[in-house]
Amino acid sequence: MGQRAEWVGPAGLGGASGVSGGAGCGRCRGRRCPGDGRSPSRQCWWPLPLPEPEWPPLLPRVAASQGGGMLGKGVVGGGGGTKAPKPSFVSYVRPEEIHTNEKEVTEKEVTLHLLPGEQLLCEASTVLKYVQEDSCQRGIYGKLVCTDFKIAFLGDDESALDNDETQFKNKVIGENDITLHCVDQIYGVFDEKKKTLFGQLKKYPEKLIIHCKDLRVFHFCLRYTKEEEVKRIVSGIIHHTQAPKLLKRLFLFSYAAAARNSTATDPKNHTVMFETLQDWCWELERTKGNMKYKAVRVNEGYRVSERLPEYFVVPTPLPEEDVPRFQGHGIPMWCWSCHNGCALLKMSALPKEQDDAVLQVQKSFLDGVYKTIHRPPYEIVKTEDLSSSFLSLQDIQTAHSKFKQLFLIDNSTEFWDTDIKWFSLLESSSWLDIIRRCLKKAIEITECLEAQNMNVLLLEENASDLCCLISSLVQVMMDPHCRTRVGFQSLVQKEWIMGGHCFLDRCNHLRQSDKEEVPVFLLFLDCVWQLVHQHPPAFEFTETYLTVLSDSLYIPIFSTFFFNSPHQKDTNMHQRQLSLPLTQSKSSPKRGFFREETDHLIKNLLGKRISKLINSSDELQDNFREFYDSWHSKPTDYHGLLLPHIEGPEIKVWAQRYLRWIPEAQILGGGRVATMSKLLEMMEEVQSLQEKIDERHHGQVALQAEASSLLRASARLSSLFPFALLQRHSSKPVLPTSGWKALGDEEDLARREDESVDVGDL
Repeated sequence: MGQRAEWVGPAGLGGASGVSGGAGCGRCRGRRCPGDGRSPSRQCWWPLPLPEPEWPPLLPRVAASQGGGMLGKGVVGGGGGTKAPKPSFVSYVRPEEIHTNEKEVTEKEVTLHLLPGEQLLCEASTVLKYVQEDSCQRGIYGKLVCTDFKIAFLGDDESALDNDETQFKNKVIGENDITLHCVDQIYGVFDEKKKTLFGQLKKYPEKLIIHCKDLRVFHFCLRYTKEEEVKRIVSGIIHHTQAPKLLKRLFLFSYAAAARNSTATDPKNHTVMFETLQDWCWELERTKGNMKYKAVRVNEGYRVSERLPEYFVVPTPLPEEDVPRFQGHGIPMWCWSCHNGCALLKMSALPKEQDDAVLQVQKSFLDGVYKTIHRPPYEIVKTEDLSSSFLSLQDIQTAHSKFKQLFLIDNSTEFWDTDIKWFSLLESSSWLDIIRRCLKKAIEITECLEAQNMNVLLLEENASDLCCLISSLVQVMMDPHCRTRVGFQSLVQKEWIMGGHCFLDRCNHLRQSDKEEVPVFLLFLDCVWQLVHQHPPAFEFTETYLTVLSDSLYIPIFSTFFFNSPHQKDTNMHQRQLSLPLTQSKSSPKRGFFREETDHLIKNLLGKRISKLINSSDELQDNFREFYDSWHSKPTDYHGLLLPHIEGPEIKVWAQRYLRWIPEAQILGGGRVATMSKLLEMMEEVQSLQEKIDERHHGQVALQAEASSLLRASARLSSLFPFALLQRHSSKPVLPTSGWKALGDEEDLARREDESVDVGDL
């Protein structure tokens, strides 16, 4: 058996104890309706291998305030550049003078809680955090602070809720905390005009707007804050979130040094880390691939390539001395073996050369390698060139940039103004189409492995982006083990971490190159969500697990998602006694975004070899359609092969992740979670009644009281549970009349506004 270790991603939300989501509802007219799911868990939804600090509820500091300001101008509204109505009242009372006595202020002071190794950098008092509502100056006064880990607002952050309401909370960051790596864009409002903030400022804004990578939007009013504090906090936030960083300056290292002895391990966690030769041998044995493939230690100590893991698997006939010839390029590496003996392989292309003699040597080398995996009629290999015949990284980057703008909503007015054209904006982003293309490509490869008994070789420039994506999707569809929580974590560890996916560059953690920032891993999670949404019983985990996993990309206390390669991680995390380098460790060459960079290379090196292996598009389409339709015509075996529906309406928006911070998008007392909770309550009530009848007990009044208390529980849930709670809903939005007249009467539209649904009355 292979070595086991604790995986540093979020865990603990598997099976029926988690939350799943996703169907539609009549209230949203089949448009952006959030999902629904299974019975919610009572446990915290972010169990991490961290010391668990005490997080006392934050007490209210200053009561909510209305419009009007001490300078005679209205506070800037919640809508970025939206002009607020001019107030008719001028207040000469400063916000901090609202309290009637000094004792009350002292009792309501809020303290900042720091993680091990975290340091306070700057702070500002008397900051107003706006409530995200339309044309509203209401908010919460408090203190805005910036540490080397996060931006935090300390005030009445609605944490003084019932314990039942806050049973699901993040153990690391609070509701009003933003990790520095999670900040996407920072805007300032100058004279009611919204501008992007970067670099040194000559003039400081009266309002600060922060857009986060997890799609949260924060509004802070600085009009009542002292000028010096405004300069310090704004300059500090811009510098620590937007300026390029050195690897050694990441909070990850400060936390690792301070919390080294306090990190507890979970003996129940059996995620395979693939850090030893035994781990790879165990995976070969599990998939029955040890007859044709072997684990090698030729890169032990990273003496061949810093891009590759120390241990990996290659075809048995391949001589180990061939691996170092081109630093691992041009070597078919094993990913997974099918039950029929066929295997999924991946290969990084050889470096581009202009010299004819070198090209001839490379071609001769590839011919020899090719013969080890293509031996007809016993073994046939099909090559999938992902660099030239599939998506480009620029396609993914552009689509996601457009897609995320649909959910970075500043206020209710902006939400409803985009409602009419939301479908067209969604389609123009092409994000759902990219998801569909990824799933279709994975089904095509699955068909080759399952139906045609062919080996499949994935080819990419560095085999660390699209190869990771497609190979992982194929294994989720074909291997039930990868649909368990531990199996899924092992899959991510094998294909993404050990596969050399450049998380440091792709997430732009160092803010050194926006062009390299491409959400490939998020695209993978979105594709997996489509499968989880369509086939919930086939998975041991739920959509909440995937949502939390996507959030952990930007929390710098994990080493999992903050390095470009296993070598870079081992150099910086395992040798802390040595001085850290001033720059990043030697990394793989920059991968190009454009297909022209790889097309010529592939054609030169492989010549006509690929054209012989790739079937014609018509034949491939016929085989795909027959395989796809045949599988969907049969009853689903959740312990076997699993294919998604990829027709237009079947690919949906991942509501829980993308809509969870928009109050207007949630349905109080609705969705699968509330429905399932309601059904469970009714089953418990029926069972209780049956037991009492059998025991010939009578107490109808007590039974009615018990039933009503049960029914109230489902009414407290939301369609975006557990991220959207009952208290977070906004007031009824003011619907714009322009553009809606053609759709129906305004009074009828007004009746469709968000309302709190009492499930107990149904």
